[in-house]
Amino acid sequence: MEAQAMATVKEALAALYHHPDDSIRTAADRWLQEFQHTLDAWQVADSLLHDERSNLETLIFCSQTLRSKVQRDFEELPSGAFRSLQDSLYALLKKFNKGPAKVRTQICIAIAALAVHVPVEDWGAGGIVNWLSDEMKAHPEFIPGFLELLIVLPQEISSYKIAARPERRRQVESDLCTSANVAISLLTACMAIDQLKEQVLEGFSSWLRFCHGISASELASHPLVHMALSSLNSDQFLEAAVNVTSELIHATVSYGSGTTAEQLPLIQILVPRIMGLNELLKDPSKDEEDVKAIARLYADMGESYVDLIAAGSDDSIQIVNALLEVTSHQEFDICSMTFNFWHRLKRNLIRRESYVSYGSEVLIEAERNRRLLIFRPKFESLVSLVSSRVEYPEDYHTFSEEDCRDFRHVRYAVSDVLLDATDVLGGDSTLKVLSTKLAQAYGSCNTKQNSKWQPVEAALFCIQAIAKSVSLEEREILPQVMSLLPCLPHNEQLLQTVCSTVGSFSKWIDAAPAESSILPPLVDILNKGMSTSEDTAAAASVAFKYICEDCRRKFAGSLDGLFQIYHIAISGVGGYKVSSEDSLHLVEALSVVITTLPPESARTALELICQPVINPLQQGDQILQQIPARQLTVHIDRLSSIFSNVKHPAVVAEAVNRYWPILKTIFDQRAWDTRTMESVCRSCKFAVRTCGRAMGMTIGAMLEEIQTLYQQHKQSCFLYLSSEVIKIFGSDPSCADYLTNLIQILFNHTVQLLRTIQDFTARPDIADDCYLLASRCIRYCPNLFVPTEMFQRLVDCAMAGITIQHREACKSILSFLSDVFDLPNSSDGGNYREFINTIVLQRGATITRIMIAALTGALPSGRLEEVSYVLLSLSRAFGENMLNWARESINLIPPQALTDAERLRFLNIISDAASGSSLHTITDRFGEISDVCRRNKTVQDLVQSALRPHDLTFTVVPQQLS
Repeated sequence: MEAQAMATVKEALAALYHHPDDSIRTAADRWLQEFQHTLDAWQVADSLLHDERSNLETLIFCSQTLRSKVQRDFEELPSGAFRSLQDSLYALLKKFNKGPAKVRTQICIAIAALAVHVPVEDWGAGGIVNWLSDEMKAHPEFIPGFLELLIVLPQEISSYKIAARPERRRQVESDLCTSANVAISLLTACMAIDQLKEQVLEGFSSWLRFCHGISASELASHPLVHMALSSLNSDQFLEAAVNVTSELIHATVSYGSGTTAEQLPLIQILVPRIMGLNELLKDPSKDEEDVKAIARLYADMGESYVDLIAAGSDDSIQIVNALLEVTSHQEFDICSMTFNFWHRLKRNLIRRESYVSYGSEVLIEAERNRRLLIFRPKFESLVSLVSSRVEYPEDYHTFSEEDCRDFRHVRYAVSDVLLDATDVLGGDSTLKVLSTKLAQAYGSCNTKQNSKWQPVEAALFCIQAIAKSVSLEEREILPQVMSLLPCLPHNEQLLQTVCSTVGSFSKWIDAAPAESSILPPLVDILNKGMSTSEDTAAAASVAFKYICEDCRRKFAGSLDGLFQIYHIAISGVGGYKVSSEDSLHLVEALSVVITTLPPESARTALELICQPVINPLQQGDQILQQIPARQLTVHIDRLSSIFSNVKHPAVVAEAVNRYWPILKTIFDQRAWDTRTMESVCRSCKFAVRTCGRAMGMTIGAMLEEIQTLYQQHKQSCFLYLSSEVIKIFGSDPSCADYLTNLIQILFNHTVQLLRTIQDFTARPDIADDCYLLASRCIRYCPNLFVPTEMFQRLVDCAMAGITIQHREACKSILSFLSDVFDLPNSSDGGNYREFINTIVLQRGATITRIMIAALTGALPSGRLEEVSYVLLSLSRAFGENMLNWARESINLIPPQALTDAERLRFLNIISDAASGSSLHTITDRFGEISDVCRRNKTVQDLVQSALRPHDLTFTVVPQQLS
């Protein structure tokens, strides 16, 4: 039987790697993945690894299989199988001592995983490291393989791929830490073997990363440390030496490493050796990867010792100068390694916590000013260095989509650095540095010999990036910049940045003296941008919105010009290249200007802005049914923007009432069209939000329409619109009748749609918006909702859908349940305690079982906090009852999944939740239990089959299964 299985595996691997038919390869891959989960995989993989006839493909697959089986499925083996598995893995380690490397690595990871699963005594006195020490001494010919195991052990011992209980993992980590000295002694003993030097360095960095228990004074004189530092000048071992040195740096500042004074013996050795590498950064003959390694070391040093550097000593300034050298490197991947250092240095210099040891406010302020003065020239240099990084290259027009994305990433990163600099220098001073760059670039661009626009654009990009940090009172640089903008060449990329710059400084433009008259030429620039290309039009539209938002009162007397721009853009004629999406910025721009007008003027202006939007929607019924959704939603979305941004409730309410027949026609003729319905519901939502109770009778007609259409077409957007109505009108007694009717009809139809978890999965949007609406009802009109039969039915419905995998729908259901449990303890919730108790006491055992199933695997672990909060709310509301329900559910989980001690711990968490423990604490503790129940697929399936979260007619599992 085993021989047949081995042959089948070989055939499947041959098909996977060599068969010409894609479908055959796919089927082989699927079969091999399924095979890895079987019990037979243990013996077959082991046998094929020991078989001398196995080819490399077979060896790699079987070593990966055996590794994953040890990691996740160790519990499948009989209790006494450890010894034979250990012997087999040991034999394989010796067999593959000299390769293939991929196979040997997998065997080493498997042995490391085995060490997590079994008690330390099973390896003999002192655990696996002592066992490894004995084997290395007894069999020196296998040292390369043993050394790789020594490297892998600390890397893998904490891996969550290993299906171990949290307390077991902590115990193994503790045991391994006590063996660190033995491991480092083994590495020290291997130093003398030249061909193992790189492995020794890798092993040393691996153990340093895992355990920082060695004192700084001991490390300062340790031969491995000196070997690593001397290897920094070696091309062959540079990467490994850098890894060790980085770990040594981290060890001196790690939690629990002691005071700086205690770490100084090591720091005083590390820093000079690292600083001695400065010339290598400038060496053009050095390999780029080597330069990256050195730069990473400088960045690690800077970030780790930033508190020392911030004190501003002469030595620390030398480190900062070296980091400026790295920042000046032409390769952005190398330059950007320092960015986090500059951010951390900035934080240290400006935050008060850095100076508390100085005592009085006077001394604190004096020290802060001293440090800022010292570092000011360094941050000015930083601004100059990074500002050139954002220049468009000469070949930008050949950029692929990925190249464009990378270039945008560079610009975002540089913008963050510039903002850090403004926190130290101040926005106005940073602007002064950048304006020098702009003046130089413009001077060069304006000559006959050089017409390069890139440096000008780069300087402007940097200036607009710091716009929010520049004071509104700045009068030296910005007037010059603004007067320069109309004079710049109209290259597309430059014009785009010019438009963005205008928008970025909109608040400054508003604050500028009225006599300066800078606004008209800037609006002309935006006009030019809107007619040049889609990209410049997009930038100009956004800038136009900002200008209108911040300078709205300056536009109040020039509405005719604004309306002309608006009508050209909306109509699509007249040369503008504004996309329909970007036209929304113009709609918003005029809307906020209209808000500044008195009601009568606003009423006229609103009519003018709505007319080109409404006219295209006035189609005959037949045309309206056939027109593509996009041709409708572009206009409806503009209407949404108007309703959202014109802050004249009564004026907007008149418009909504006037245009309601048109909207109703769209509702009636396009109710089958999800996209159009979502758009028109969004428009109505903003109308409700802006107008509130000024809407009058229109709101009743709107609600009657949506509740009728929801029953016919089942569109979730009707539920979402209803949520907004409940939020605005829920507490209004005069609306009680029609809101009660709305709730009854919408929820009655929804619970008929959502009967099983399959129904929820098929309609996640309905589930999401239904329970968002239900939570809104609890918060804004509980009196209309909680005492009704519909409330009870929604609780039952929620129980069926708790384990839906759709994230937003699941969160809405869990939020609804926690709102239900929290309601009786809220300020006005006492009136509903009896209703809630009646409902929950009848269903509490089932709800608890489903929630425990969700915690232990029915829902993704990313939902842990939401699930924990529901259990917390249930515990606080139903104390002893909840504890009994939980005990019943937890006792259903088989002993193969949870030990008695783990059951007791589970119950204690729930008991502590009832007595007032914080959500954060409870979530962390539930997380450990959740990990135990999810530690591998077998255990997770066992837990879920016992709890049966989808079985709402649950009965107790027979005794022999529990």
